[in-house]
Amino acid sequence: MAKHELVLILDFGGQYTQLIARRVREFHVFCEIIPFDTPLETLTARNPKAMILSGGPASVYAASAPVCDTAVFEVGVPVLGICYGAQLMARLLGGSVEHAPAGEYGKTIVKLDEISSLFRGLPTETSCWMSHTDRIGMVPPGFRTTASTPACPIAAMENPDRRQYGIQFHPEVVHTPVGRDILQHFLFDAAGCSGDWTMSGFVDDAIQDIRSRIGDERALCALSGGVDSSVAATLVHRAIGDRLTCVFVDTGLLRAGEGDRVESVFHRRFDIPLVRIDASTRFFASLKGVTEPEKKRKAIGAAFIDCFAEQARAMQGIPFLVQGTLYPDVIESGSSVASTIKSHHNVGGLPAELGFDLVEPLRDLFKDEVRAMGEALGLPKEIVWRHPFPGPGLAVRCIGEVTKKRLDILREADAIVVAEIKQAGLL
Repeated sequence: MAKHELVLILDFGGQYTQLIARRVREFHVFCEIIPFDTPLETLTARNPKAMILSGGPASVYAASAPVCDTAVFEVGVPVLGICYGAQLMARLLGGSVEHAPAGEYGKTIVKLDEISSLFRGLPTETSCWMSHTDRIGMVPPGFRTTASTPACPIAAMENPDRRQYGIQFHPEVVHTPVGRDILQHFLFDAAGCSGDWTMSGFVDDAIQDIRSRIGDERALCALSGGVDSSVAATLVHRAIGDRLTCVFVDTGLLRAGEGDRVESVFHRRFDIPLVRIDASTRFFASLKGVTEPEKKRKAIGAAFIDCFAEQARAMQGIPFLVQGTLYPDVIESGSSVASTIKSHHNVGGLPAELGFDLVEPLRDLFKDEVRAMGEALGLPKEIVWRHPFPGPGLAVRCIGEVTKKRLDILREADAIVVAEIKQAGLL
């Protein structure tokens, strides 16, 4: 992504951090979520157009509170702090943060000052989404207050000369009606972004990058049959042709007929070399007695990795492994500050001794962006818009232990739901 403008989002563990990135991408501005404690030299080496400090569950004055390098504010690029990020900005730059007499949660009426470039042309009074128990008590030197609520006299602040802005409420959620406008003002007016990131450009760049990286070597792709691995396989095949071999581990947990459809699309229609492994017996054995969804995910992930690793060892001399890892997979798998939402077997799960050089061409993309790529690559609608997840999905949706009888019943019910969705024109 070095060819495009970049906005860096410093993650302080906020529940909406991923949503901030989604909103920025919607303006065709490329962004990345990075840990709050990323070294300053790493940040500056990326040459960002702007930085956003996310929300977070901690209090900025707590001993264990996550804190970024104060020099972030000296880099010379616009900075937007949201919720915790705004409070941290105030505290680090010489203002104060205090425990609020009354917290604010949910829809809140806020007064905006049009003197702020972020609020230009917006209603002077509107609703916003709040979620905080602390508040900014005093703005730092050089800052001015630009928004307020009855319980939060400093609901926004800014230093326009340094292009530094703090907002206590959440512009990234739909419950803040003017939130998109605020982010648009920050990205284009304050940061001077042009919105140069498009999917068609990404596809062309990705193909060139894959060819450059793999060269004349061969690659394996761990194909689950889902949207992500399907798009990754098609993209890499477009780049290196028959030097890609897909390994399709049929878990026995797919929807009715999906295994055959995957084989038909990739082997027969796209003529991509494919090895299909019937591993249903192994997967049912790994799920015996398991009832908790996250434990099911881990059991399925471990079995998938074992099956794939066995096949990879049998196909010696292939140095590259293609995975359909997405940006949300990485985010949801947790970090030093963000909690794990759910585990993903394609994030740090493959045994290191296999010695693969990973190729993850979708690692920077969200799901809707991957679907757009799938359409651009010519994948059929039933693959791009399959509903919604063929890997551990049915097993996780199965109440209690996964048995063949229960899964068959679930398949029938699922087929009815999908048929109704299609009939309604929603798929």
